[in-house]
This record gives sequence, C-alpha cells and structure tokens, in this order.
Amino acid sequence: MVQGVETDIATINRISAVPAMLQVISEMTGMRFAAIARVTATSWTACAVLDKLGFGLKPGGELDLATTLCFESMGSHQPIIIDNVSTDPHYQNHHTPKLYRFESYITVPVFRTDGRFFGTICALDPEPATLKSSTIQTTLESFARLISLQMDAEEHQQRTETALLLERETAELREQFIAVLGHDLRNPLFAITTAAERLLRKHPNPASDHLVQHILTSGRRAARLVEDVLDFARGRLGAGIPLTLHDSADLNDVFTHVISEVQSVHPQRQIEADIGPIDGLHCDSGRLAQLLSNLLANAINHGATHGVVEVQAQVNDDLFTLKVTNQGNPIPPHVQAQLFQPYSRPANDTPQAGLGLGLYIASQIAQSHGGHIEVSSCEEHGTVFAFHLPLGARR
Repeated sequence: MVQGVETDIATINRISAVPAMLQVISEMTGMRFAAIARVTATSWTACAVLDKLGFGLKPGGELDLATTLCFESMGSHQPIIIDNVSTDPHYQNHHTPKLYRFESYITVPVFRTDGRFFGTICALDPEPATLKSSTIQTTLESFARLISLQMDAEEHQQRTETALLLERETAELREQFIAVLGHDLRNPLFAITTAAERLLRKHPNPASDHLVQHILTSGRRAARLVEDVLDFARGRLGAGIPLTLHDSADLNDVFTHVISEVQSVHPQRQIEADIGPIDGLHCDSGRLAQLLSNLLANAINHGATHGVVEVQAQVNDDLFTLKVTNQGNPIPPHVQAQLFQPYSRPANDTPQAGLGLGLYIASQIAQSHGGHIEVSSCEEHGTVFAFHLPLGARR
C-alpha cells in the first residue's frame, strides 16, 4: 500500500457521514456496490465500501489501477457516467466493464480543498440504471465536496489531539522529574541544616558562627523551596496536597506563631493581627499554618513597603474565614484570574524570591480541606486574600 494511503483510509472512516452517503447513493440509483477510493498515480485503494453484490472488496482492498475507470477520471478530472454498457458507444467494448461485469457505472472525482486530486466516489451494478437523466451526478459532486471539507476537519482535529497529548506527556514527565528531584534533595539538605545546628549549639566559635548561621538559614530556605516543589508536584500530578485532619484546638497559637516568625524576618514591616476564638475546626493545622505563611509572604513581598499587613481569622455562622490584607497598587482583574496558577506573579516591580508557587500551594491546601481562596483588590480596601472553610468540610 502506498505510504500515506493508510492514513487517508483512517481519516475517511472517522467521518461519520460516509456510510450514510454510500447508502443514499445505493438507494438513489439502485446500484448495489458503492465506494470511496483513494487513487494515486500508481494505486487504487478502497477507503469505504457498501457491498450488496458480494464483490469482495473491503476498506484497504486494492485494484489494479489500469483496470479501473477511475484511472481515466483521474486523468481527465471529469465524472464518468454509464447507464448501460452494452449500448454505450464508448464503453461497450472497454476492458473494464468486461473484467468487473457491470452494466451501470458512475464515478465522480474528489479533490482536497487545496485542489489536490484525492480519489473518487464510485458505484456500479450488473444491471442497467438510469443515471444520466437523474440528479445523482450533482448529489455525488456535493458528497465529494463534503468529504473534502470533513477530511480537513478530521486532520485538524487529529493534529490538535496529537499536540495536546504530546504536551500532556511532556508536562507529566516534567512534573515527575520535579517530584523526584525534590524528594532526592531532602536528605542532603537535612544533613546540612542538622550539621549547622549542631555546630552552633555544641561547638560555638565567634569567628565562624556567622558563616554557620548563614549556612543554616540558606539550608532552611532551600528546604522550604523543596517542600514547595513537592507540594506543587503532588497538586499537578493529581494526588493533591496530603492532609492529616484532626479537631484542632490550638489554631490561635498556630497562627500567632506564624505571624511572629514572619515578623521576625521582616522587623521593619507592620503586621496587625486579629485572631478570634477558633474552636472545633477539623483541619490540618500544619497545612493551614503553611497557607497563612504563604499568604503573608505574598503580602509582604508585593504590598506597599510602608503599608500595614492585616491578618484576620474568625468563625461566623459555621464558616471559618482567614483574611490577609495588604496595601499597594490594585491588581487588575485579568491578573487576578491567573494569581493561583503556578509561577504566576502579581503585576508590579517588587522583586520576589522563590518559585512563584506560594499562592498556588495555598489554593491547593484550601481545596484539599474542602474550602477555597478568593482575592479582591481595589484602591480603597487594598488587596485581600480570603480563605473560606465551612466547619463541616472534610469530616
């Protein structure tokens, strides 16, 4: 079979209207064999067949090109219509009707939309048929144009699906690589930070302690980045952020500790907290601490340098709400829509350390709990990230 013909056969057979077309041709003419054929300079190959004669030809079946009248149609680019071979002055002695034993025959060329010759729609029968004085030629010509358009549509869809599959496979491989890399970095980073802590505690040395402290700080920072990478990979690969759920009675202390940590790293920034009584929340307190830490880091990095960062946490009407507000330039709506995508950054000139995964991971933690995060931003009220969690979620 000529290279590429198999693809053409598959394309024709994906066009759902083809069997109906062949059935219409048979019913209109009374002819019991109809087919769509791919015709090249060297081959005739059936792409779709309606065979009520027991002709024996199936999709993929080939005929000797020189024995077919489609060969003549390919050369002339014109239809061939025969009502009765026995009385037709041009074809009554032709070798093709004798070889295939038909009396009535029609073939109409099929051209691709760019003008290339593709093949033919043809039909035949051992009995005569009234074809020339009927509308069958115009019907087949309409079918030929429809087939051409449908082939373009099918091929475009196949290219799109192939590109999408390749992109999906590439993304999965990339994310699996990230997960493996992040996992394998944990052990050496743990060894580095543990050794630095031991040196500071057991072997203090004023001459080198500042260097050891720098190693410890950098190691902890790298460890947090690794955890972010692993959380990102879990979320993207479908497993979601893992949780250890329990009835947490110490969320007030957990949130206060997170705020204190962030404040110690950014002593020049003003952080105001209003943490109301939070009782009976069924959650992973460690993950909610991570969520708050990410929202606070985002507010510190992207808010106005001299603006106040506000943290509010409270339970009202069986709904837990955690809000982080910062002042600064409002975030445009089209940017807000992308904020929780990985690697996205707010549209300002404030530099940000890290991978740009903080808001994405925060949103994944929220979803794993059965809650959600929303953002609003305006000149009057600043930028507000609000996490909402119904008290009955994930029990």
